[in-house]
Amino acid sequence: MAFGFLLKGLLVGIVIALPAGPVGVLCIRRTIFNGRLAGFVSGLGAASADAVFGIIAAFGLTFVADLLLGYQDWLRLGGGGFLLYVGISAWTADPLKGTRRQRDPEGLLADYASAFALTITNPITILAFLAIFAGIGFSGPEATLSRAAVLVLGVWLGSLLWWAGLATGAGMLRLSFERNHLVWINHGSGGLLVVCGMALLGSLVFEHFG
Repeated sequence: MAFGFLLKGLLVGIVIALPAGPVGVLCIRRTIFNGRLAGFVSGLGAASADAVFGIIAAFGLTFVADLLLGYQDWLRLGGGGFLLYVGISAWTADPLKGTRRQRDPEGLLADYASAFALTITNPITILAFLAIFAGIGFSGPEATLSRAAVLVLGVWLGSLLWWAGLATGAGMLRLSFERNHLVWINHGSGGLLVVCGMALLGSLVFEHFG
């Protein structure tokens, strides 16, 4: 039974991580410009945030969910501002800087923390977890603490598996790009992050003033 919940958690983790969005752009960009480890660590940060949401949903921590959802506008504001900052920094960065060397430990820690922070600014994911958990039969007598722990472990592993695959795929192409390709990727990824940040901030303005 525990193995079954682990497999269900794996699938849930992949499903939650699949619509990668700006975090996926960030992961791919870091893999190409800073190496597979940077991309993987960024994915680890996103998977950790998904696991936090999974813990809140699986263990019924409604007070934490209510707190995060109550401050979701501020979290989205911070996430939108961060996307603008990262996008503009990416657009103006030297596309060849760092493409032939690995990140130092401080850079990897920043990669992890930034991906975690960006993912955690979308607490609406908790509602998705609640709906999916109910759909796979994790409710009522089935929702024991031990099964919740196994399910969350599966979610973390499934999310991490997706991010590891994404980083590996991008890493296979990393050294095959010429300078002009790197320039376009640099501007394209930076532009996408800026657009995502503007869209997130715009949605907040529309909700409150539209």
